[in-house]
Amino acid sequence: MNWLVTGGCGFLGTSFIRSLLDEGGHSVRIIDNLTVGTREDLASAGQFAETQAEEVGPMGSVDADVELIAGDILDEGLALRAAEGTDVIVHLAANTGVAPSVEDPRKDCMSNVIGVLNYLEAARHADVKRFVFASSGAAVGEVEPPLHEELASHPVSPYGSSKLAGEGYCSAYYRTFGVETVALRFGNVYGPLSGHKNSAVARFIKRAMDGETLEIYGDGTQTRDFIYIGDLIRAIKLAATVENVGGEVFQIATSSETSVQELIDKLLPVLASAGMKDVEVRQTAPRLGDVQRNYSDTSKADRLLGWRTQVALDEGLSRTVEWFMDPGSP
Repeated sequence: MNWLVTGGCGFLGTSFIRSLLDEGGHSVRIIDNLTVGTREDLASAGQFAETQAEEVGPMGSVDADVELIAGDILDEGLALRAAEGTDVIVHLAANTGVAPSVEDPRKDCMSNVIGVLNYLEAARHADVKRFVFASSGAAVGEVEPPLHEELASHPVSPYGSSKLAGEGYCSAYYRTFGVETVALRFGNVYGPLSGHKNSAVARFIKRAMDGETLEIYGDGTQTRDFIYIGDLIRAIKLAATVENVGGEVFQIATSSETSVQELIDKLLPVLASAGMKDVEVRQTAPRLGDVQRNYSDTSKADRLLGWRTQVALDEGLSRTVEWFMDPGSP
C-alpha cells in the first residue's frame, strides 16, 4: 500500500513507519515540519530519501520505500500534491498536549483544525480511500468514565476542543464527500522511541535518568489509560484496512484506570532495577485543563476492528525503560 503519514518523524510516526518497513512491500511518504521529530529520529526507523516540498510529484515518483518531505501541514498546496497516488492518509501531525494549547489556543487551533482540513481536502481531491485521524480522549473531556464513543463531549482544554473539531470534520467528509475517515481516540501512549515526548511516562523516565525529582501535578489521584505503542500501531493498521468502518470513532486504550501515583509505584522498581535508585517524588500544583479521571471502554474497537491490547503496563514500562537506557535497541 501507499501510505502518506503526517507527523512521521515523531514518536507515533517513527514507530508506525518502522512497523511498516518490518512488514515490507509498502511505500511511505512523510510530511513533517521537523519541529519535534528529526531526520535522525526517522533514520532510527529505516533509510529514507528526502524531496523538497516544491518538487513533490505523485506517490512512487521517488525510488525509495520511505520519502520525507519537510513541510508544514498548514501548506494546503503541499497537501494536495503529496496525496496524489496515496491509498491511505494517516494524520498524526498535531499540536500535542494540554499545556501548549492553554498557552497558545490559536496556534493549537490552526494546527489541529486547519491542518486536518487540509489533508481531508487532499484526500477528497486525490480519491484517497481511507483517512485515519489521530484524535484523543481529551475530545470527550470531563465526563464520568469509562469514556465511550456515544458520550456527549465536554472538552476541558483547547487541545480537546481542537481534536473534537477534527473529528467533526472527519464525520462531515465521510458523509458529504465519501472519504472513509476513521478517528482513533488514543489513550496516554508510551513506549520505545518516545525520547521527545513530554507525557507522564517519558517525562518521569528522563527526569530519573538525569537525577531529577519526579513531579506529580496535583495529588496523584488523577487517572489515565496508558497504552503501549505496539498496541496502538496495530490499531492504526486495522483502522486503515478493515472494511465497513468509514465514519467511525474508536477509543484506543486499555480499558484500565491507573492513577498517576499507581504509575509511579509501578515505575520506581523498574527504574531501580536499571540502576536508578532512591528517586525522589514530589507533588506540585495541578495543571489547568487537566481532567481528573480518564479511561476508556474499548469494546467497540474489539467488536468492529478485532482489536484489543496485548501488552500490560508492567511489561510496557520495563520495555520502555530498557529502550531509554539503550536507545539503539529495537
